[in-house]
Amino acid sequence: MTMIDLDTLRREIRALDFVRGSLAEDAMWREDDKDARANLAIEGMALTPGDEALFDLMRDERVPPALCSQILLRLFGHPDADSALAITPTDATSCADTNRAGLGC
Repeated sequence: MTMIDLDTLRREIRALDFVRGSLAEDAMWREDDKDARANLAIEGMALTPGDEALFDLMRDERVPPALCSQILLRLFGHPDADSALAITPTDATSCADTNRAGLGC
């Protein structure tokens, strides 16, 4: 599995120019995440502790879901990623690596 330096990622996210979610949006996104994680567990696809930490970081920084998706695409070097997004890609070299990380492509 690809290892993500969460401290570096947090610094990069904090340096991005975006509107953080409001407290109400944050509460709604956290509830949605809780439901999604429960559904994944029911389907036998529970997140790994590393995946949990990654998504917790996104919620802690109040990253809107659409930007979260873009960050993940960039992080894993997906061909549809916005190359201008100031996020350092991991060493993952293919969608297969991303899928093994449990984050899909």
